[in-house]
Amino acid sequence: MTRLTRVSRRRRFPLGGLAIVATLALAGPAVAQEAPADMVVATLNGEPITAADLALAAAEFGDQLGQVAPERRDAALIDLVINIRLASKAAKDAGLESEPAVMRRLDLARDRTLYSEFLRTKFIAAVTDEAVKARFDEEIASFEPQEEVRARHILVKTEAEAKDIIAQLDKGADFAELATEASLDPGSGQSGGDLGFFKRGQMVKPFEEAAFDLKPGKYTKKPVQSDFGWHVILVEEKREEPPPTFESQAQRIQQDLIRATFDAEIETLREGATIELVTPDAPAPAPEAAN
Repeated sequence: MTRLTRVSRRRRFPLGGLAIVATLALAGPAVAQEAPADMVVATLNGEPITAADLALAAAEFGDQLGQVAPERRDAALIDLVINIRLASKAAKDAGLESEPAVMRRLDLARDRTLYSEFLRTKFIAAVTDEAVKARFDEEIASFEPQEEVRARHILVKTEAEAKDIIAQLDKGADFAELATEASLDPGSGQSGGDLGFFKRGQMVKPFEEAAFDLKPGKYTKKPVQSDFGWHVILVEEKREEPPPTFESQAQRIQQDLIRATFDAEIETLREGATIELVTPDAPAPAPEAAN
Protein backbone atom coordinates (compact mmCIF):
# COMPACT_ATOMS: atom_id res chain seq x y z
CA MET A 1 0.00 0.00 0.00
CA THR A 2 1.10 3.52 -0.66
CA ARG A 3 0.04 6.88 0.71
CA LEU A 4 -0.53 10.07 -1.27
CA THR A 5 0.71 13.25 0.36
CA ARG A 6 -0.36 16.63 -0.98
CA VAL A 7 2.66 18.91 -1.30
CA SER A 8 2.59 22.66 -0.83
CA ARG A 9 2.93 24.45 -4.13
CA ARG A 10 4.84 27.26 -2.45
CA ARG A 11 8.34 25.84 -2.43
CA ARG A 12 11.51 27.79 -1.67
CA PHE A 13 14.62 26.91 -3.58
CA PRO A 14 18.24 27.25 -2.39
CA LEU A 15 19.74 30.48 -3.69
CA GLY A 16 23.15 28.96 -4.25
CA GLY A 17 21.84 26.71 -7.00
CA LEU A 18 19.64 29.46 -8.35
CA ALA A 19 22.54 31.57 -9.56
CA ILE A 20 23.83 28.59 -11.54
CA VAL A 21 20.41 27.93 -13.03
CA ALA A 22 20.06 31.56 -14.00
CA THR A 23 23.52 31.72 -15.54
CA LEU A 24 22.93 28.60 -17.62
CA ALA A 25 19.55 29.82 -18.77
CA LEU A 26 20.92 33.20 -19.78
CA ALA A 27 24.26 32.20 -21.23
CA GLY A 28 23.71 28.81 -22.84
CA PRO A 29 21.34 29.19 -25.81
CA ALA A 30 22.12 32.88 -26.22
CA VAL A 31 25.64 32.01 -27.37
CA ALA A 32 24.28 29.78 -30.10
CA GLN A 33 21.85 32.44 -31.25
CA GLU A 34 24.68 34.90 -31.81
CA ALA A 35 26.40 32.52 -34.27
CA PRO A 36 25.14 32.42 -37.87
CA ALA A 37 23.18 29.19 -38.12
CA ASP A 38 24.21 28.57 -41.75
CA MET A 39 27.96 29.01 -41.22
CA VAL A 40 29.24 25.49 -41.96
CA VAL A 41 32.55 24.68 -40.27
CA ALA A 42 32.69 20.95 -41.12
CA THR A 43 30.62 18.10 -42.49
CA LEU A 44 30.11 14.58 -41.21
CA ASN A 45 28.94 12.01 -43.73
CA GLY A 46 27.60 14.89 -45.79
CA GLU A 47 25.70 16.49 -42.89
CA PRO A 48 26.76 20.05 -41.93
CA ILE A 49 28.25 21.07 -38.59
CA THR A 50 27.63 24.76 -38.08
CA ALA A 51 29.08 27.48 -35.90
CA ALA A 52 25.81 27.39 -33.99
CA ASP A 53 26.41 23.69 -33.21
CA LEU A 54 29.84 24.56 -31.86
CA ALA A 55 28.44 27.38 -29.75
CA LEU A 56 25.91 25.02 -28.15
CA ALA A 57 28.64 22.49 -27.43
CA ALA A 58 30.84 25.23 -25.95
CA ALA A 59 28.04 26.29 -23.60
CA GLU A 60 27.33 22.69 -22.56
CA PHE A 61 30.96 21.66 -22.03
CA GLY A 62 32.43 24.97 -20.87
CA ASP A 63 34.28 23.51 -17.88
CA GLN A 64 36.09 20.90 -19.94
CA LEU A 65 36.77 23.40 -22.70
CA GLY A 66 38.53 25.69 -20.23
CA GLN A 67 41.24 23.04 -19.88
CA VAL A 68 42.03 23.21 -23.60
CA ALA A 69 44.56 25.71 -24.96
CA PRO A 70 42.74 28.65 -26.63
CA GLU A 71 44.29 27.96 -30.02
CA ARG A 72 43.00 24.36 -29.89
CA ARG A 73 39.44 25.05 -28.77
CA ASP A 74 37.79 25.35 -32.18
CA ALA A 75 39.35 22.07 -33.31
CA ALA A 76 38.43 20.44 -29.99
CA LEU A 77 34.81 21.56 -30.37
CA ILE A 78 34.58 20.17 -33.88
CA ASP A 79 36.04 16.87 -32.68
CA LEU A 80 33.58 16.83 -29.79
CA VAL A 81 30.53 17.39 -32.02
CA ILE A 82 31.75 14.74 -34.46
CA ASN A 83 32.30 12.23 -31.68
CA ILE A 84 28.88 12.93 -30.16
CA ARG A 85 27.09 12.51 -33.48
CA LEU A 86 28.95 9.31 -34.38
CA ALA A 87 28.28 7.77 -30.96
CA SER A 88 24.66 8.91 -31.07
CA LYS A 89 24.11 7.22 -34.45
CA ALA A 90 25.80 4.07 -33.23
CA ALA A 91 23.52 4.05 -30.16
CA LYS A 92 20.43 4.43 -32.35
CA ASP A 93 21.60 1.65 -34.67
CA ALA A 94 22.03 -0.55 -31.60
CA GLY A 95 18.50 0.21 -30.49
CA LEU A 96 19.61 1.94 -27.29
CA GLU A 97 17.21 4.86 -27.66
CA SER A 98 14.31 2.44 -27.19
CA GLU A 99 15.52 1.19 -23.83
CA PRO A 100 13.33 2.51 -20.98
CA ALA A 101 16.21 3.94 -18.95
CA VAL A 102 17.61 5.74 -22.00
CA MET A 103 14.17 7.07 -22.93
CA ARG A 104 13.77 8.51 -19.44
CA ARG A 105 17.12 10.28 -19.70
CA LEU A 106 16.23 11.65 -23.12
CA ASP A 107 12.92 12.92 -21.76
CA LEU A 108 14.74 14.61 -18.87
CA ALA A 109 17.25 16.21 -21.25
CA ARG A 110 14.39 17.59 -23.36
CA ASP A 111 12.55 18.88 -20.29
CA ARG A 112 15.74 20.45 -18.96
CA THR A 113 16.30 22.29 -22.25
CA LEU A 114 12.73 23.60 -22.27
CA TYR A 115 13.03 24.54 -18.59
CA SER A 116 16.16 26.60 -19.30
CA GLU A 117 14.64 28.24 -22.36
CA PHE A 118 11.44 29.13 -20.50
CA LEU A 119 13.37 30.76 -17.66
CA ARG A 120 15.79 32.48 -20.05
CA THR A 121 12.94 34.21 -21.85
CA LYS A 122 11.52 35.36 -18.50
CA PHE A 123 14.93 36.63 -17.35
CA ILE A 124 15.49 38.55 -20.59
CA ALA A 125 12.10 40.22 -20.22
CA ALA A 126 12.52 41.08 -16.55
CA VAL A 127 16.23 41.77 -16.11
CA THR A 128 16.73 44.72 -18.43
CA ASP A 129 19.19 47.58 -18.11
CA GLU A 130 16.25 49.81 -17.26
CA ALA A 131 15.06 47.45 -14.50
CA VAL A 132 18.53 47.25 -12.99
CA LYS A 133 18.90 51.04 -13.04
CA ALA A 134 15.43 51.50 -11.53
CA ARG A 135 16.26 49.14 -8.67
CA PHE A 136 19.55 50.96 -8.08
CA ASP A 137 17.74 54.32 -7.96
CA GLU A 138 15.30 52.89 -5.38
CA GLU A 139 18.17 51.70 -3.20
CA ILE A 140 20.00 55.02 -3.45
CA ALA A 141 16.83 56.90 -2.50
CA SER A 142 16.66 54.95 0.77
CA PHE A 143 20.42 54.88 1.38
CA GLU A 144 21.40 56.03 4.87
CA PRO A 145 25.15 56.57 5.24
CA GLN A 146 26.90 55.22 8.31
CA GLU A 147 30.05 56.45 9.98
CA GLU A 148 33.20 54.79 8.70
CA VAL A 149 36.68 54.63 10.15
CA ARG A 150 39.96 54.04 8.36
CA ALA A 151 42.43 52.45 10.71
CA ARG A 152 45.71 50.60 11.01
CA HIS A 153 46.53 48.07 13.68
CA ILE A 154 49.37 46.01 15.03
CA LEU A 155 48.48 42.54 16.34
CA VAL A 156 50.78 40.81 18.83
CA LYS A 157 50.49 37.81 21.16
CA THR A 158 50.90 39.41 24.58
CA GLU A 159 49.91 42.56 26.42
CA ALA A 160 53.57 43.20 27.19
CA GLU A 161 54.42 43.24 23.49
CA ALA A 162 51.55 45.64 22.81
CA LYS A 163 52.74 47.97 25.59
CA ASP A 164 56.22 47.92 24.10
CA ILE A 165 54.75 48.92 20.70
CA ILE A 166 52.91 51.82 22.34
CA ALA A 167 56.12 52.94 24.07
CA GLN A 168 57.92 53.01 20.73
CA LEU A 169 55.09 55.04 19.19
CA ASP A 170 55.28 57.49 22.11
CA LYS A 171 58.94 58.02 21.17
CA GLY A 172 58.02 58.83 17.57
CA ALA A 173 58.26 55.46 15.82
CA ASP A 174 56.40 55.09 12.52
CA PHE A 175 53.21 53.07 12.96
CA ALA A 176 53.25 51.50 9.48
CA GLU A 177 56.87 50.42 9.83
CA LEU A 178 56.19 48.82 13.21
CA ALA A 179 53.17 47.03 11.79
CA THR A 180 55.21 45.64 8.92
CA GLU A 181 57.89 44.43 11.30
CA ALA A 182 55.83 43.14 14.22
CA SER A 183 52.16 42.55 13.34
CA LEU A 184 50.93 38.96 13.30
CA ASP A 185 47.97 39.82 11.08
CA PRO A 186 48.76 38.19 7.71
CA GLY A 187 46.12 40.25 5.95
CA SER A 188 47.25 43.74 6.91
CA GLY A 189 50.71 43.35 8.37
CA GLN A 190 52.58 43.63 5.10
CA SER A 191 50.63 46.75 4.16
CA GLY A 192 51.61 48.62 7.29
CA GLY A 193 48.59 47.40 9.24
CA ASP A 194 46.14 49.19 6.93
CA LEU A 195 42.57 47.87 7.32
CA GLY A 196 40.93 50.38 5.01
CA PHE A 197 37.51 51.80 5.87
CA PHE A 198 35.04 49.80 7.95
CA LYS A 199 31.67 50.36 9.62
CA ARG A 200 30.27 49.29 12.94
CA GLY A 201 29.55 45.58 13.03
CA GLN A 202 32.44 44.61 10.76
CA MET A 203 35.07 44.13 13.46
CA VAL A 204 35.07 42.27 16.77
CA LYS A 205 33.43 44.36 19.49
CA PRO A 206 36.46 45.43 21.59
CA PHE A 207 38.35 46.46 18.45
CA GLU A 208 35.35 48.33 17.06
CA GLU A 209 34.70 50.26 20.26
CA ALA A 210 38.32 51.34 20.58
CA ALA A 211 38.58 52.40 16.93
CA PHE A 212 35.37 54.46 16.88
CA ASP A 213 36.31 56.15 20.18
CA LEU A 214 39.62 57.43 18.77
CA LYS A 215 40.01 60.73 16.97
CA PRO A 216 41.79 60.79 13.59
CA GLY A 217 45.56 60.76 14.01
CA LYS A 218 45.40 59.14 17.47
CA TYR A 219 46.37 55.65 18.56
CA THR A 220 45.29 53.56 21.53
CA LYS A 221 47.32 54.34 24.66
CA LYS A 222 46.33 51.01 26.19
CA PRO A 223 46.44 47.62 24.45
CA VAL A 224 43.10 46.30 23.17
CA GLN A 225 42.43 42.60 23.69
CA SER A 226 40.33 40.45 21.38
CA ASP A 227 40.04 36.75 20.59
CA PHE A 228 42.88 37.21 18.11
CA GLY A 229 45.39 38.66 20.56
CA TRP A 230 46.41 42.19 21.56
CA HIS A 231 45.99 45.19 19.28
CA VAL A 232 47.42 48.66 19.02
CA ILE A 233 45.11 50.73 16.81
CA LEU A 234 45.70 53.95 14.88
CA VAL A 235 42.73 55.82 13.38
CA GLU A 236 43.68 57.79 10.28
CA GLU A 237 40.34 59.09 9.05
CA LYS A 238 36.62 59.20 9.79
CA ARG A 239 33.89 59.90 7.27
CA GLU A 240 30.31 59.25 6.29
CA GLU A 241 29.97 56.19 4.13
CA PRO A 242 29.81 57.30 0.47
CA PRO A 243 26.87 56.07 -1.60
CA PRO A 244 27.71 53.07 -3.78
CA THR A 245 28.20 53.57 -7.51
CA PHE A 246 25.95 51.96 -10.08
CA GLU A 247 28.92 50.09 -11.53
CA SER A 248 29.71 48.48 -8.17
CA GLN A 249 26.11 47.31 -7.62
CA ALA A 250 24.82 46.46 -11.09
CA GLN A 251 25.87 42.81 -11.10
CA ARG A 252 24.44 42.16 -7.62
CA ILE A 253 21.16 43.84 -8.56
CA GLN A 254 20.96 41.79 -11.74
CA GLN A 255 21.35 38.60 -9.69
CA ASP A 256 18.71 39.85 -7.23
CA LEU A 257 16.27 40.40 -10.09
CA ILE A 258 17.07 36.98 -11.53
CA ARG A 259 16.34 35.36 -8.16
CA ALA A 260 13.10 37.27 -7.77
CA THR A 261 12.00 36.38 -11.30
CA PHE A 262 12.87 32.72 -10.78
CA ASP A 263 10.95 32.54 -7.49
CA ALA A 264 7.91 34.29 -8.95
CA GLU A 265 7.74 32.20 -12.12
CA ILE A 266 8.28 28.85 -10.42
CA GLU A 267 5.83 29.73 -7.64
CA THR A 268 3.18 30.65 -10.22
CA LEU A 269 3.68 27.35 -12.02
CA ARG A 270 3.48 25.37 -8.79
CA GLU A 271 0.35 27.24 -7.68
CA GLY A 272 -1.39 26.01 -10.81
CA ALA A 273 -0.32 22.39 -10.34
CA THR A 274 -1.52 19.51 -8.19
CA ILE A 275 1.56 17.96 -6.62
CA GLU A 276 1.43 14.79 -4.59
CA LEU A 277 4.23 12.68 -3.18
CA VAL A 278 3.72 8.94 -3.16
CA THR A 279 5.28 7.35 -0.09
CA PRO A 280 5.07 3.74 1.09
CA ASP A 281 3.16 3.06 4.29
CA ALA A 282 5.29 2.20 7.29
CA PRO A 283 5.43 -1.57 7.93
CA ALA A 284 3.16 -2.85 10.68
CA PRO A 285 4.95 -3.60 13.96
CA ALA A 286 5.84 -7.25 14.50
CA PRO A 287 3.54 -9.03 16.97
CA GLU A 288 4.99 -9.66 20.40
CA ALA A 289 6.07 -13.23 21.05
CA ALA A 290 3.73 -15.21 23.31
CA ASN A 291 5.10 -16.01 26.75
